[in-house]
Amino acid sequence: MLKTAHTRSPLAALAATLLSLALPAPAAAQTSAPAAPEDWDQVVAAAKKEGKVVVYSAYVSPNTHKAIGDAFEKAYGIKVEYLMARGTEIRERTRVEHSAGRFLGDVSHNALSQHTTGFIGDGSLQKLAPMPGTARLKPEFASRVDGFTVPVFTINYGFLVNTSVVKPQDEPKGWRDLLDPKWKGRILSDDPRASGGGRVMFHMTYDKWGREFHEKLAAQNLTFSRDYNEATRRVARGEFAIYIPLILGDYAKIKGLPVKYVMPSEGSTYGSYSVGIFRNAPHPNAARLMLNFYFSDEAQAVYARDGHGIVIKDLKADLPEEARALSNVKPLVDEDFTRIQEMYDRAKEIYK
Repeated sequence: MLKTAHTRSPLAALAATLLSLALPAPAAAQTSAPAAPEDWDQVVAAAKKEGKVVVYSAYVSPNTHKAIGDAFEKAYGIKVEYLMARGTEIRERTRVEHSAGRFLGDVSHNALSQHTTGFIGDGSLQKLAPMPGTARLKPEFASRVDGFTVPVFTINYGFLVNTSVVKPQDEPKGWRDLLDPKWKGRILSDDPRASGGGRVMFHMTYDKWGREFHEKLAAQNLTFSRDYNEATRRVARGEFAIYIPLILGDYAKIKGLPVKYVMPSEGSTYGSYSVGIFRNAPHPNAARLMLNFYFSDEAQAVYARDGHGIVIKDLKADLPEEARALSNVKPLVDEDFTRIQEMYDRAKEIYK
């Protein structure tokens, strides 16, 4: 029998009921993607005249956003405004705004899965014009450029173990070590039947090892959680020996407690974040310049220092050894957004 622990908070109400649609629509909304100047200097000059860019982002790290926004403003004198919420909330807000002809957001900074399964299909994003920074993409990320979005970083996952409970010689080194009978009833896991790291973990490990792996993992009597922060605290308190999957970038928050992270030997499960430009963006050149800035050393180093994976192949920045290791974690398998509902259904069959 599987146990369910702490649940996630309900979705927050959309800000000010998605802004009152009774207000007059902003002036000078674009009706189509602007013609792209051939000279990048012209893009920069046009962006500076617009003077502002508005980024709608799934809540990842306000400190990361602030650092990148501050660096962008310092480089170009263009103000960056953020609206941060859950990806589903941003999608609904965008849908309502666009239906009302109110185009307020410029840049979408969200999980690649949200873009692929939502924003692109419903016509919320415009086709991207060329940007010089994309030449720096690692081949595996360059192959995911779909014409509407470009990857900018990855959230990488591993294990969290309690060092007071788990002896060094017993630490799980890889995913299949979790099947050892000694961990039965001692593993806390993000719920694979809901959106989040658990869903990503289930999908990628299923693609790697199939149903048999998960049937054996389910027999370990996992306890499920839907609250990342509470889960890490429970492991730190010794309630559980292991938590899976840990957002590796979150380890800095609990460093100093009797815990450590383990990077699985077979590879990390992960989720890519990408950026795109909203249809009829009110600041189209500033949006394009902002997208290009995400491939700069300044922006990629911010992601790396926050424990995330980077997407460029030639980062020229001084990084702590641990941050550099985390920024180039080996992926377990490629991302696949074509079978998400199928994976939800299979997870619900196996984990009851």
